[in-house]
Amino acid sequence: MPSEMFATPRPIPSRLIPAIGGTAVIVLALPIFVIAGWSLRSWALAAVLWVAFQTIGLLLERLPLGMGSLASAGVVAIGRMFRAAGLVGILIAVTISDSDLGLPAAIVYLIAFTVEFGLSLLAYFGEEGGR
Repeated sequence: MPSEMFATPRPIPSRLIPAIGGTAVIVLALPIFVIAGWSLRSWALAAVLWVAFQTIGLLLERLPLGMGSLASAGVVAIGRMFRAAGLVGILIAVTISDSDLGLPAAIVYLIAFTVEFGLSLLAYFGEEGGR
């Protein structure tokens, strides 16, 4: 049943494969930008924001979770919500001020984020339920 799929507890999978997938999108976008003659500043903006996104994720991953550390669990929850929103906010602000710079960066970042998210879902739901 589909409802059982969402209710079954699973271990938290590794972030490595999803992060590599998103990073591959960023890396593979560079030759496309070069061949198409697009601004490398846009690619660099997406790459820097991607590195910041991953770095914040690694820092948050080091904090303990669970009932014994509710304060750090709250920091992790808020941090995970705001890392994506904050970086997307930067992309929106840049795009409003210079669409030729921000729009290609936003598209590359969006594709990388989507690939990472999709691979994360596959890793999570691909795990057997139970602990």
